[in-house]
Amino acid sequence: MPERERSRAVGFNHVALEVGDIDEALAFYGEFLEFELRSKSENMAFIDLGDQFLALSRGRRQAPDDARHFGLVVEDKALVRRRLEDMSVEIVSDRFLDFLDPWGNRIEIVGYENIQFTKARHVLRGMGLDELQKSESALQELADKNMAPD
Repeated sequence: MPERERSRAVGFNHVALEVGDIDEALAFYGEFLEFELRSKSENMAFIDLGDQFLALSRGRRQAPDDARHFGLVVEDKALVRRRLEDMSVEIVSDRFLDFLDPWGNRIEIVGYENIQFTKARHVLRGMGLDELQKSESALQELADKNMAPD
């Protein structure tokens, strides 16, 4: 195999968010997300996302995010929208389901079925999401890149 000059990016292991208080952050995110807590200390908490995780770190140091954000993939985007509305969380994008958490982190909620991001079947099974399916358009995006599921 020839030696390469650069390594290919494969994906994300985790995203880390700075929050004011770990317990408050877990309570906030727990209002609209069902999750397993991997571990927690006074300064950090790790929320399992199957083979990835969301890290919460105590101590927000910057101003609230404007355009900077990350897309959090969920099984039911409409349910998250309803829960956020019930919580009186302001949606900050007319086009997307973006909001700021209480510490100014901008999150975009993305539905699993409509994007090419894909969890392996065995990971979905381990998460109790074996029935989660992709839309035809998402499957076509994957097929166009020669990444369609078998």
